[in-house]
Amino acid sequence: MRRLIARARALRERGVLGINQRNGAFVLPLNPRRHYPRVDDKLRTKMLAQAAGIPTPALLGVVSYHHELRDLPALLAARDSFVLKPARGSQGNGIVVVTGVDADGYRKSSGARMSPVALRQHVSNMISGVFSLRGDVDSCLIEARVILHPAFHDIARFGIPDIRVVVYKGLPVMAMSRLPTAASDGRANLHQGAIGAGIAIRSGRLTHAAVHNQAVTHHVDTQAPIVGFTVPQWDDVLALAVQAAEMSGLGYLGVDVVVDATYGPQLLELNARPGLAIQIANDAGLLPRLRRADRVPPASLATWSDRLHAARELF
Repeated sequence: MRRLIARARALRERGVLGINQRNGAFVLPLNPRRHYPRVDDKLRTKMLAQAAGIPTPALLGVVSYHHELRDLPALLAARDSFVLKPARGSQGNGIVVVTGVDADGYRKSSGARMSPVALRQHVSNMISGVFSLRGDVDSCLIEARVILHPAFHDIARFGIPDIRVVVYKGLPVMAMSRLPTAASDGRANLHQGAIGAGIAIRSGRLTHAAVHNQAVTHHVDTQAPIVGFTVPQWDDVLALAVQAAEMSGLGYLGVDVVVDATYGPQLLELNARPGLAIQIANDAGLLPRLRRADRVPPASLATWSDRLHAARELF
């Protein structure tokens, strides 16, 4: 019991935000329930982003009903790479990244193969709600595949790293990059074995990294150094995150961004209940940053430029 009390005290002293406090003090008061569909449905998020001029991976098609499965071969014909994604999925579940097509079927980013029958069944499961947030019927989005930015080549394995930015009242307060590994099957998913690397808001430099809550300094597959790496086009990543947060109508959210080799930063998705492992990736608690942000006069944050300047000064 004493050990548990000591651990709780240590977490509190470091300003670590817990899930109950996140929900009660930030998510509930700052995220109007009526705006949740804007972020819980990736197709709706994409449409809103396009209307706001926010870049996202190109939408190649949507399959929402089982009778549309007969059109799947035509939708995928002549495409040698694409991404299948549930519109209302979470934690990367159900996402399939196809990097090549040949006589044996579809080759995933991890190198594994899927036959046309297996891929069709996967899409069928997707629209049946197997991967959706609450098991509700869903849609399958077919998107253009993001191409790895060459700067990430040595610290990503079999997949595309993404960047999570927590935005609070318009200010980006904490960020991390999720780096795919062989264990995560090329997915940027911490629960499946991806590496979480904290990013300094001011510079875009990776300052700390962890996999399964264990600190690392180098990529577990490539052995390339992680700490000290600088995210390319960092200012554009932050600007996109701030713009997307404004579009969402939410006051506390996670913005997920990828950096494409050709098109630069693109919005992947939004999260109204961003996870707390970002604190492990940064080796720092969120609470001190949120309290610091509360001290900034709202009148001084009128524009995106104001918010980015304030974030760099504060964090």
